[in-house]
Amino acid sequence: MGLLDQAMGAMSGKGAQQGAQNPIMSAVLGLIGDQQTGGLAGLIQRFQQNGLGDQVASWVGPGQNLPVSGGQIEEALGSEKVEQLAQTSGCSREQVSNGLAETLPQVIDRLTPDGQLPDGDALTSGKLGALGKLFSH
Repeated sequence: MGLLDQAMGAMSGKGAQQGAQNPIMSAVLGLIGDQQTGGLAGLIQRFQQNGLGDQVASWVGPGQNLPVSGGQIEEALGSEKVEQLAQTSGCSREQVSNGLAETLPQVIDRLTPDGQLPDGDALTSGKLGALGKLFSH
């Protein structure tokens, strides 16, 4: 089992489906871990290119995270990507885009505590595992 799998496994949902994997967190980790699209840096660049530079800068930098809407997420990622994530997660497109809008700012903020993007080695060696703690409370 790889580190990414361990991190996703650590992020179980609470409530009626105790132990079930959180599908939105799985989608977030999939986006961040997708080296074909540039991983975290590629994801941030995609948001910047689609008019969300101020929001992304707030997530990476210190201070309050600016909000983003589900519609903005879908526009930045593309409807095909959101549909793919919806099919993979078993959620609706709206649930995925709104869930990503709520979760991505927090995740990116946690992955960039010093206001800098981690290098690939730092990202895979422990920071993804720390995300489980963020969403297990």
